[in-house]
Amino acid sequence: MNRREALFSIGAAAAGAGIAGRASAAELRGVPAATAQTADHMPGPIVRGGDFKVFTDQTDHATLKAVFDRLIPSDDHGPSASEAGVLDFLDAQLAGPYGDGAAYYLEGPLQPGHEEEVMGQKQFLETPRQRYAKGLKALEQYAQDNDGASFAALSPDRIDEILTGMEAGRIDLPGGVFGQAFFELMLQNAREGYLSDPIYGGNRDFAGWTMIGFPGARYDYRAYVDRHNEDLALAPVSLIPSN
Repeated sequence: MNRREALFSIGAAAAGAGIAGRASAAELRGVPAATAQTADHMPGPIVRGGDFKVFTDQTDHATLKAVFDRLIPSDDHGPSASEAGVLDFLDAQLAGPYGDGAAYYLEGPLQPGHEEEVMGQKQFLETPRQRYAKGLKALEQYAQDNDGASFAALSPDRIDEILTGMEAGRIDLPGGVFGQAFFELMLQNAREGYLSDPIYGGNRDFAGWTMIGFPGARYDYRAYVDRHNEDLALAPVSLIPSN
């Protein structure tokens, strides 16, 4: 599966033309003091390489790493998902409101018999954290049942075969896990972690932003408004720089 090219096409469309490179360019600096955020509104940086809060089970951790590194493998364009900190990103997200499903409606449907007909697909009453806890164990069980080995120990080609089957809806996992939906969740989160601001743990060393030519969270672009179709050679910067 050539996931990296799919990721690149999505990111490139969002970044737009004429903004790429690693060199420097003159730019406006300084943020008006009146716009400063109070400390309680500032996002907290993720400590990479620290203790995981959600993926504490070694088998679950290895399974997710194997999946993410096939969705976004290491190649000439940049590092793999795990090398770019995507597991750190997702662990932090699942440990917080996203993992709790704080923005989700998780009550049961009023008419369960018509749920899929009305919504167009199966619905979930589990939080993202619960879905990962259940889905990763089901993926490991699928590998044990069908290959006699741990999922993380399978060959890259075999992992691709399983993920492709899940993506196409041909493979559902033990315990009633809807394989296609779980694949889509993992792919979405891998993309988010690879392209998020580095403060959230992923996109280590701006790997994702460098790949798509995105200059990052810059306060002011007025210096470049009239410079159309140019390579502005802007190095990516974080929402809250570390130095």
